[in-house]
Amino acid sequence: MSLPLPDPATDALFAALAHAARRQILDLLAAHPGMTVKAVASHFDISRIAVMKHLATLEAAELVLSEKQGRERRLFFNPIPIQQIYDRWTDQYSSFWAGRIVDIQARVEHAAAAKESKRA
Repeated sequence: MSLPLPDPATDALFAALAHAARRQILDLLAAHPGMTVKAVASHFDISRIAVMKHLATLEAAELVLSEKQGRERRLFFNPIPIQQIYDRWTDQYSSFWAGRIVDIQARVEHAAAAKESKRA
């Protein structure tokens, strides 16, 4: 089995998620889509510049999308990169376990049917 090549986008995603403040920003944007930078910054005890640096990191990882409306920037959480990571490492295991569950169900049903036929 060959290993996939390093992916800068995946590295950026994990780096962005590594900081607690950035995860909190994502939680805010998931709960309140379209928040302004000022509104996001109001939830933190750090400078607005520091919040903007965190937002830049999240935007570089494509976890935050921004839309300019006049002088304000509206911010939105983009779950697609996280879903892609989830799919990358869970799809193969999901199909494996789904097959095992179907096998277990078939065995249980077969055993129950055999037990019923012995009673009859």
